[in-house]
Amino acid sequence: MKKIKLLALAVASALVFTTSCNDDFVNTQPLGELSQNAVWTDAALAEAFVTEIYAGFGNGGFDEQMLASLTDEAIFTHPGRGITTITEARSNPADIGWVNGTLSWPNMYTRIRAANLALKNLEAPQFPNTNNIVDRLKGEAKFMRAYYYHQLARYYGGVPLIDRPYGLGEESYLEKRNTWEETVNFIVKDCDEAAALLDGKSMAAGRASKAAALALKARILIYAASDLHDIPTAKEKSTTIAAFANPEILGYTGGSRTERWQKAKDAAKAVLDLNRGNLMNLSEPVSPEQGTTNYMNNSLARNGGQTELLMARYFINAKQEGGGRIGLFNGPNGYNNWAGNTPIQLLVDDYEMMDGTKFSWNNPAHAADPYANRDPRFKASIMHEGTPWKVRSNANLPKDPASQIQTGRYEVVNAAGEKVTHFGLDTRNSSIEDWNGSYTGYYIRKFTDPNPAIVDQNTWQEIPWPILRYTEAVFNYAEACIALGQEEEARTWLNKIRFRSGMPAITESGAALVDRFRNEKRIEMLYEEQRFHDTRRWMIAPTTLGRKANGIQIVGTLKPGKSVSVYKYSKDNYDYKYTVFEIDPGKENRAWLDKMYYLPISRDEMNRNKDLVQNPGYPLN
Repeated sequence: MKKIKLLALAVASALVFTTSCNDDFVNTQPLGELSQNAVWTDAALAEAFVTEIYAGFGNGGFDEQMLASLTDEAIFTHPGRGITTITEARSNPADIGWVNGTLSWPNMYTRIRAANLALKNLEAPQFPNTNNIVDRLKGEAKFMRAYYYHQLARYYGGVPLIDRPYGLGEESYLEKRNTWEETVNFIVKDCDEAAALLDGKSMAAGRASKAAALALKARILIYAASDLHDIPTAKEKSTTIAAFANPEILGYTGGSRTERWQKAKDAAKAVLDLNRGNLMNLSEPVSPEQGTTNYMNNSLARNGGQTELLMARYFINAKQEGGGRIGLFNGPNGYNNWAGNTPIQLLVDDYEMMDGTKFSWNNPAHAADPYANRDPRFKASIMHEGTPWKVRSNANLPKDPASQIQTGRYEVVNAAGEKVTHFGLDTRNSSIEDWNGSYTGYYIRKFTDPNPAIVDQNTWQEIPWPILRYTEAVFNYAEACIALGQEEEARTWLNKIRFRSGMPAITESGAALVDRFRNEKRIEMLYEEQRFHDTRRWMIAPTTLGRKANGIQIVGTLKPGKSVSVYKYSKDNYDYKYTVFEIDPGKENRAWLDKMYYLPISRDEMNRNKDLVQNPGYPLN
């Protein structure tokens, strides 16, 4: 007799279900289990089942290892986590490398099966449809199924599309991979149906909604129109894809690309028409200070920034989950944090100057003071030498009464009047947990609660992870407009983003506009799991992800006549020299091979299903 095990039930928490079989002679009802029939005859239990499907989100992007460290946004500090397997292009079916649970092939199909179970049992509901609960649950299940299929699609390409729960005694459990076009169409259909079912429903934060369904549709259609999934274009740019025998799994082999861009544009415009987002109707740039504040509000989902979120993974202190520890995972070692994912110099250099011009180390003024007069989002996103931060712990405050980020080495004068070297407290030569110091000279500030009480591993934060954000739809719309030759419309929407950030308008056209668009998205959507997918679908990964990671070396030398015993960042007391360096190849030696446009399907999955086709560039098993 099938059972559905009830692991936990609370007013605001989900049920976790699994199935098991009891021997026929066992005629008892365990107190910790509910029969499958009971679940689907009770509205509350059915809702709990659907709620559990959301567990596939995991911590969103707030795990200790972030997708950013597979890109030119960051490197991962600690060894042995499978990160370099991917960044050094060593992935293979036997060892894919680091794979987050939110993109894992078996994890995603587990959640897809749960969605299929819900949809099957909600076809003819056995409980009253009070307040249209059946439509709402079906809409949520369809959205979640679409979301998990989109996760598989953007890492692996076309995948087997299963739209029903398998039962015992099936003739076969093997399925071939569907084409890319079929996969996209399936996801779009689920999004459309979810949007219709959820239209007019008042949804709690963190649950699927019409807005979320429309945003997911816009995302998958902008992917579908991109270079990587237009096979003629992809073949021109990659010999690995050109040699692949089943290109229809990866993209469109025919049809009108213009029509695909138009569908992407229309889908994104449907999201824009919801009039969500924060401060998107400005006619000129705000002040730099306000630009920093606006960006922080959006990142922290506060003071208007919460309107940006169309779908998010929320965290509360009452339930201490890993996603509430992102400040600990990424913060400075001088604050007893772990410095897990740290920004690299390539990213820092891509922040524009306040006037919209490019930063350049060949400009003497820029090189002498590289953090001055930069895009206001830089200050809100990245901690660097001299950044004011939270008050250090009582044990460490005497070493740094000013509580500023220290990422260099500096001259100080000891009690004997001699000049000696002081290594920054937030470096790998620090007197505080040096093993957790940044290799790059930077730390992530974005998504870190500025509350001074939330400072170390003993405290948690409640910043939500943005699964789908209104501003992403703005970028999708602008990208489609550029591809369709509607450049003025694209600039109008891009400048809405820039104005609220305190940056001047973009005026370029043609290839220059494409470059500005891509850099603008890089900066605005930093650490939101966009870059890994964007660089691949634009097929610019060889010149972005393939670059060597780098950092900054900072040396502070006392000016003549100055005597400092406890270091504090000061241009009055110190001359600073900034030197860019590449990360030691022994730590990470980045490389790019075109097979990395897709992850390999694991050897275990290939062995289980002989009908699967492996992605290009990988051994068959």
